[in-house]
Amino acid sequence: MSEGTKPHSHFKLYMIIFVALAALTAIEVVIPGMASLTKFQKGSSLTFLALGKAFLVAYFYMHLNEETKWLKFVAAIPCSAFLYAAVLVIESMFR
Repeated sequence: MSEGTKPHSHFKLYMIIFVALAALTAIEVVIPGMASLTKFQKGSSLTFLALGKAFLVAYFYMHLNEETKWLKFVAAIPCSAFLYAAVLVIESMFR
């Protein structure tokens, strides 16, 4: 590091992400108690909230936002495997 340069602080960004993760967690706690939702709606909403939280953690806390496009693509491969598995599970539910 050259003299006179100050390291960039990510504190504000990390606190915003922390608040977003806390809000998503609070929503996840409330959803199972909602009697107006079906079992499928509860399960799918909890799954999508968990995916959103996993994305936020990976993208910001694991610094994927600072990586090359190739590494981002490699990190997206498990997501495509999850989507494939989800389609298979949903398809088998409606047989």
